Amino acid sequence: TFFINGFVNIPYAKYYYVFLSLVYAVTVFGNSFIMCIIYLARRLHTAKYIAVFHLAFSDMCGSSALIPKLLDMFLFEHQYISFEDCLANMFFVFHFMNLQSLTLLSLAYDRLIAICFPLKYHSIITKRAMCLIIAVMWIFSVTFFAVLVGLLTRLSFCGSTVVNSYFCDHRPIYKLSCNDNSKNVIMGRMCFGLLICLPLVLIIISYFCIGLVLFKISHVDRTKAMKTCTSHLLLVAIFYIPVLSNNIAAALTSIHTNVEIINISLTQTMSPMLNPIIYTLKTEEVMQSIKD
Repeated sequence: TFFINGFVNIPYAKYYYVFLSLVYAVTVFGNSFIMCIIYLARRLHTAKYIAVFHLAFSDMCGSSALIPKLLDMFLFEHQYISFEDCLANMFFVFHFMNLQSLTLLSLAYDRLIAICFPLKYHSIITKRAMCLIIAVMWIFSVTFFAVLVGLLTRLSFCGSTVVNSYFCDHRPIYKLSCNDNSKNVIMGRMCFGLLICLPLVLIIISYFCIGLVLFKISHVDRTKAMKTCTSHLLLVAIFYIPVLSNNIAAALTSIHTNVEIINISLTQTMSPMLNPIIYTLKTEEVMQSIKD
């Protein structure tokens, strides 16, 4: 078994976990609400909203993989977890977080085609094409994280089994091993590079292309086109900026375990909670569908 350490010497830490339980309740309600609206409103039965539905589903599943287990461990003091349960927990947390990243990339692709190739949009971005993109995401993500988690089974843990995190995180676990973990280090770097940095770079490139097109059109059309991108840009900023900040800070300086836990937990839980709120308030189609 592993012992998930959580916060070290912080009084009233349980209140923070209670706060996360409230965040989880809002996340489940908000994302369930968005999924119901998309399902019930015929005007939202488009390729773009298939991706939005998938983002809401990934947000809800990612939070469900993380927060209930976290509450069980720290509010009810069940901090010991078996090796198999720990690997399963790691797989689902990382898998759904990765799906959030890739879905944001698919929405950027949708906006790129809609603004740069408006006449070809409905022939390129079809429901079938979006479903195929999502299916490829799932196959890639499941395969990658099955390998990442599977490589941990070759490690030996002959010393401490105390995990300095608030869930079964990849890096704190392979650091506990007493045999060669170089493959795990490489997979961890590939995970950050391929699944966080690469999608963000592609999103930035897509918005650079969108920006070039917007400069060539009239002010009225430019404002109208930018409105369709606002909600997506907010989601991208909320998801990627904290993730990148945490990883860059961890690479450059030595961060106290408690600070790292707060940073990572807020990064992983606040984005799924805010996504449906942003899509509801910032998207006219969704607001009109709710009124209908």
